[in-house]
Amino acid sequence: MILLDKNEYYKLTEPLKTVTINNLFARSVIENCVQGKVYVDDCDHPQTFYIIHPYGMSLLFGDCHNKEFNESFRVYSLNTKKARNKHEWMQAFPGDWDAVLAELFKDSMKKSSENIGNGREGFIELNTRINFKFNQKKYFDNKEKQIAQDVKIIRTDKQIFNEMEGSVVPFYFWDSADDFFNHGAGFSLFYNDKLASTAYSAYILDKKLEIGIETVEEFRGKGLAKYTCSALIDYCIENEYEPVWGCRIENTGSYKLAQKLGFEPCAEIPYYRLCK
Repeated sequence: MILLDKNEYYKLTEPLKTVTINNLFARSVIENCVQGKVYVDDCDHPQTFYIIHPYGMSLLFGDCHNKEFNESFRVYSLNTKKARNKHEWMQAFPGDWDAVLAELFKDSMKKSSENIGNGREGFIELNTRINFKFNQKKYFDNKEKQIAQDVKIIRTDKQIFNEMEGSVVPFYFWDSADDFFNHGAGFSLFYNDKLASTAYSAYILDKKLEIGIETVEEFRGKGLAKYTCSALIDYCIENEYEPVWGCRIENTGSYKLAQKLGFEPCAEIPYYRLCK
């Protein structure tokens, strides 16, 4: 694995077009929207690629039979040299990679259901990621006509960008509040005048807007996220963006919310957590 200089990210533009699973996060890296990392097998004529978004999502694609790269990737993934201080969530394309990875990691891979005690070091955890397709008719058929009392929804501004707390907030997907304000979109919900939830564009590329959502812990379970997301989906429809949603199947809250908002599951993809 060779770390590629960002001035050479253009070399991934055409190869990435062959990836048919959702890859907006990977594109945001190679198009220098955010400061991620790219590893390749060869700087001059790369054939195998590994793109890491700063939030921790990653994409492995290209030639899956590159033994030298694969062995280096194995060391990196199992964090043998303690080079990483956090885990990464990886997708691989094409599907041929899945058999290669199963052989590469052998006894070092566990299904999420087998990870008793939620261990976090020295192995690969196998999950499932669900990609959804938006059904606009279903969205409008299910949409609530009124929002709950004591709720106010406003466009996310720079102050909210900096104040919103949680593990999935705009701060982790945009280089700055200015960058988000100028190139992104989001809506935030206040419950009894307290900032409670935000839905925002994690990425906007080619008229596709991938939705990120976070609700402050004390306000969870009140059904507020659907109102915040609905405001962003309305924005997508008005501006002719395709809303994009994906989540782990194990994330039952996100999975159920997507379906309430008119999204329908369209693909199941192995999702690998590279534990630190």
